[in-house]
Amino acid sequence: MSDRPVIPYGKQHITDEDIEAVNRVLRSDYLTQGPEIVKFEEAFAEYTGARYAVAVSNGTAALHLGALVLGVSSRSRVITTPITFSASANCIAYCGGQIHFADIDPETFLLDPDSVESLLKAAPAGTYDGIIPVDFAGRAVDLERFRELAERYELWIIEDACHAPGGYFTDSKGDRQLCGNGQFADLSVFSFHPVKHIAAGEGGMITTNNQELYEQLMKLRTHGITKNEQEFTNPPATAFGSQVRSGEEEPTYPGWYMEMQELGYNYRITDFQAALGNSQLQRAAGGLRRRKEIAEMYDRALSGKSYIRRQSGVVKGHAYHLYVIEAEDRAGLYQHLRDQQIFAQIHYVPVHLMPYYKRLGWKEGDLPHAERYYAGCLSLPIYPTLTPEEQQYVIDSIDGYYG
Repeated sequence: MSDRPVIPYGKQHITDEDIEAVNRVLRSDYLTQGPEIVKFEEAFAEYTGARYAVAVSNGTAALHLGALVLGVSSRSRVITTPITFSASANCIAYCGGQIHFADIDPETFLLDPDSVESLLKAAPAGTYDGIIPVDFAGRAVDLERFRELAERYELWIIEDACHAPGGYFTDSKGDRQLCGNGQFADLSVFSFHPVKHIAAGEGGMITTNNQELYEQLMKLRTHGITKNEQEFTNPPATAFGSQVRSGEEEPTYPGWYMEMQELGYNYRITDFQAALGNSQLQRAAGGLRRRKEIAEMYDRALSGKSYIRRQSGVVKGHAYHLYVIEAEDRAGLYQHLRDQQIFAQIHYVPVHLMPYYKRLGWKEGDLPHAERYYAGCLSLPIYPTLTPEEQQYVIDSIDGYYG
């Protein structure tokens, strides 16, 4: 075992400015449900180009709320990718719906629109309700293509952009389409887990251009409660615990009154998390540039190596949350790197092969491209504070294993 410090696959970068942003909130009157949350939401909406943003407790909560406001129920069937964190699928199961996995494109590792279209064509009209494409590793899916399928088959779209703030794809007109801008997806979700681009400890965000969905999200993240008098359904007298007698004037609602109108959840983010996230957001562009530099160095170093398969060239618009290779003798390389204190990671065990989903009928062989990818995939260290010397050590260790 090497005495070198550990090099993880991902790592947060906390600055003095981040610490001061959190301290400022800790010294304030609000730890939660205060002004920092609104500031973060407004800044994030501007960053993505969306009309609305709703901050929540984590990315999984964002997915769950998205499924709820889009009406997912036990009658719903939704399509997603098997190469993702399980929450992309679980959010549908939380609502009682059924998940159907489509295969990935072996070149991009993303949900394959052709595979999705094959599922849609093979089923009677109205079988499926929605699609959850995932910007896996930070590479933006072609949402324009998925929107065309959604329009044709009357589906909604949740873009799982947890890996891809700042990422984009280029549409058919040659325009950049930022992840989460609301132009093609009904909702987009993001995560602020420590290894993500923007770290808030935990936390998530939902962006949308749909005002009705936005208002539903705002209510459901806080127990289904509203304090908006215009939305109240009980008469004002109910708020006082009394009834209006004949001839009496109906009172106005008192300041304390609120109504739980839906079965919601406590999916709120705190003010100090929002302050940290907002501080990190201010330097997100620099983090993206550094991630691209690291990807370019890996690309040059690993080009032409027979034992490594990688995506050809640095991909335009890729946010590079992960730098994924497919390696010969992946298990051996993984252990060798760990012995050198390099903690590369596997992203992901295909969701359809998790025991929960196997009990629902999924099995090995159902999605060959995803399963072939999983047999060789390995995520190498990539984060803004990774030094050139550390990265060269990773590259040398890979070369050293294959000799």
